[in-house]
Amino acid sequence: MSTDTSTATRVVLSYPAELSRWGRDQVTSGRYVNYLRKTVGDVSVGAEFEEFADVGCCGNTLDVPFRVEAVDGGDEMGPDTEIEFVERDGELKGGWRVQSAAGPDEN
Repeated sequence: MSTDTSTATRVVLSYPAELSRWGRDQVTSGRYVNYLRKTVGDVSVGAEFEEFADVGCCGNTLDVPFRVEAVDGGDEMGPDTEIEFVERDGELKGGWRVQSAAGPDEN
């Protein structure tokens, strides 16, 4: 019998509701979802982690705090894992306004 971990078919990740529309567009993009599939690894409900998202100017970075809300299937992220995003209450720490709901594009 194999002791390998199995790949999750679906993972629900939450981020703070304060994340701006720009930030949401970044983390839900296909390229970022693929990045998460390659870098997250083990997933379990309640696990929290931060991942970098490029702000793109002024040398600032955006580190998004994610929490695993649900996992279907196995316990490891894989190349075919479906990732769903939801909001949660909580603050988003950071120094530049693009990182929050008060960012430059609230439309």
